[in-house]
Amino acid sequence: MSSLRDRLARANPDPSENGGGSHANEGANGNGTSAVTSHVEPAVAPAAPGHNGSHAAGEATPEALNGDHPAGKRAAAAAPASTATADESVGRRRALAATQAQSRLEDLKATVHAELLKQLGPQLYDANLDQEDLAARVRQVLKEVISSQERPLSSADRQQVTLEITDDILGYGPIEPFLRDPDVTEVMVNGPRQIYLERRGKLTQVEAFFSDEPHLRRTIDKIVSRIGRRVDESSPMVDARLPDGSRVNAVIPPLALDGSALTIRKFAADPLTAADLVGFGSMSQRTSDFLDACVRGRLNIIVSGSTGAGKTTTLNVLSSFIPGDERIVTIEDAAELQLKQEHVVRLESRPANIEGKGAVTIRDLVKNCLRMRPDRIIVGEVRDASALDMLQAMNTGHDGSICTLHSNGPRDTLARLETMVLMAGMDLPMRAIREQVASAVDLIVHQTRFKDGSRHITHVTEVERMEGDVITLQDVFVYDHAAGFDDEGRARGRLKSTGLRPKFLEKMAHANVTVDPMLFAMDSI
Repeated sequence: MSSLRDRLARANPDPSENGGGSHANEGANGNGTSAVTSHVEPAVAPAAPGHNGSHAAGEATPEALNGDHPAGKRAAAAAPASTATADESVGRRRALAATQAQSRLEDLKATVHAELLKQLGPQLYDANLDQEDLAARVRQVLKEVISSQERPLSSADRQQVTLEITDDILGYGPIEPFLRDPDVTEVMVNGPRQIYLERRGKLTQVEAFFSDEPHLRRTIDKIVSRIGRRVDESSPMVDARLPDGSRVNAVIPPLALDGSALTIRKFAADPLTAADLVGFGSMSQRTSDFLDACVRGRLNIIVSGSTGAGKTTTLNVLSSFIPGDERIVTIEDAAELQLKQEHVVRLESRPANIEGKGAVTIRDLVKNCLRMRPDRIIVGEVRDASALDMLQAMNTGHDGSICTLHSNGPRDTLARLETMVLMAGMDLPMRAIREQVASAVDLIVHQTRFKDGSRHITHVTEVERMEGDVITLQDVFVYDHAAGFDDEGRARGRLKSTGLRPKFLEKMAHANVTVDPMLFAMDSI
């Protein structure tokens, strides 16, 4: 019986063999046969019963133990491949087992969910029931239903099933944990299989998802029904405010082509303060002091910026500078402002009902609030012909008004105002509109959201006067974009003074508010 080495040698000739077939480490005898001169092969033990003389799988052969021998080298080279193949096989089996376990868990959830709905029925959607009592009842029935299922469950699986079904029944399904997370500021659902979050200013996709489109639709219906709204094929869009103040927008098919879309902007339980914005680097302390003086000095201010730039947060901070003895009227599409003053009247617009009647617009509220003797008018967002009424209010003795609008910069803010005034259909000449804008607006505070997720005030700009047919602007503070970003992608710039003194300081003096000249000292570059 030939040795394993001989069989390997015949099957895989060594590249170092010469033309006569002799090994490089073997000497040739007189008749051309090779003789081993540098290696003595150990005796091979007799094969155990049932074996054919070959080594068992995984057993090291003498040649494999000899790293210098060709057979040992080939065995060593083959070992990683065999190990990798075995690892891949184990990985596939584990993945299959995990998938099967998850499938069984999903089946159990569906069964328990259906049984829970069967037992509790309409109690789950009875708005008159105390929510704490309902939650306790749901948890008790859920515990009983899970225990009645003859399926082995680990403690972790039991906890997961209980939590997910509780979130689905009492909350808003797979997005409920994110609504509880204080670091999450916005939740975006693009159809049942895609959920994105904004966390600390950055968008990320999460692995959670709805089971299907009907599951997502049930969640949307639950959200809007709790606030007395509805969404269906005849009214496929809704924009509303949740009881906790969060804003919700939902769009369903046929308008949403890839499944229902749901966006929830969470309401901050503790609104940010001016000190917070300074601490975050959104503005400098000098800018904060200057804006405080501008609000107390009854300047008319517009906060501008793109969607998600932080306009409402900045508006809330500016509103906090208003003295507590003034009457403030706020007007919003969905109430988000959190003013701490006592004398505040909050107004909220209303969409039309199912018959297309009963709508109350921002413009209607602006007109009405002029009869409410306001010291300050604060409009959450100007986006239509209400701009004309807002400008007229600013020009007719309601100094100190503040509003926000979407724009890409201070100059674009003025262009947007002009466009919205034209939407009123008054057929005013452009010069007349610009004169009204220049007369009404004193200051533009522009906010920008950077690619690293941070939000910064990038312009504090004075609206000066008309020169010819153009409104002149003057930057008081401007963000240093030239500083760029650091190695981790974080913005390094800051808001700097231009060294220019605004001309509206005289108007502020009439309100008995003075400004420290050092606020305008030019920053070093």
